[in-house]
Amino acid sequence: MRISDTVKHLIIINVVMFIGTMTLGGGQIFYDWFAMHFPKNVAFQPWQIITHMFMHGGMTHILFNMFALWMFGTPVEQFLGSKKFLFLYISSGFGAVALQLGYYYFDFYSAAQGIADLSMSSDLVNQIMSIDSSDGQFLQGDILHKQMLPILEEYNFDPNMISNDNFGALFNMNAITRNTMVGASGCIMGVMVAFGMMNPEAKLMMIFLPIPIKAKYFIPGIIILDLISGLTGQSFFSPSNTAYMAHVGGALTGFITMWYWKKTQFNKNRWN
Repeated sequence: MRISDTVKHLIIINVVMFIGTMTLGGGQIFYDWFAMHFPKNVAFQPWQIITHMFMHGGMTHILFNMFALWMFGTPVEQFLGSKKFLFLYISSGFGAVALQLGYYYFDFYSAAQGIADLSMSSDLVNQIMSIDSSDGQFLQGDILHKQMLPILEEYNFDPNMISNDNFGALFNMNAITRNTMVGASGCIMGVMVAFGMMNPEAKLMMIFLPIPIKAKYFIPGIIILDLISGLTGQSFFSPSNTAYMAHVGGALTGFITMWYWKKTQFNKNRWN
């Protein structure tokens, strides 16, 4: 299948960004600038809402995403045209980040209820949230505790007032604040939904499950598994640090966009 123009350009941009990530500053520079940080993180910048869609966390991540973009994106672009395809792709990315951030914010403010009795100032909370409590790939409570002490002293806050439950809430808030998002998966989920709506009888297979399944069953099944993973933390096919709600948000945006275009197919907004 010959690759379509917009899909080709998107793949090129993703590959260039990946090369930059792997070669400059040990990968940290591009992550600091272009990965999507939680808005309460000091590293957050508005442009990350777009740039994170072109970032990837490793060779396997980008290979699977670019393969899916070529496989599903080319027939969708050929059907919709380049302008509508690009709108679908980017809007699905926006929908992905919106739902994932909404999920993070819900968790953040739920955890914040656990420190309500401490009456900490917002400045003090922000200082604690900015602590790097990581030790390699994992966050460590003892690191957070150790680095909190001088900050508490600076704000004349008695550390003995912080119970184990309070500290657990602070640790969860710190962990959420340090979340980052990278990848084109949300965009691609929207494109996959579009493909499924256009070709419901097409048969698809997973690499590790070589059984042909019709797109009208296969794609909703993937979305349901992502939703379950996002709500329960149970990973089925993807790594445990996957932003599952971003997948759901991208898929939902793709569905709404295609539904609207199909509904208005007899006017200027028609999809064919």
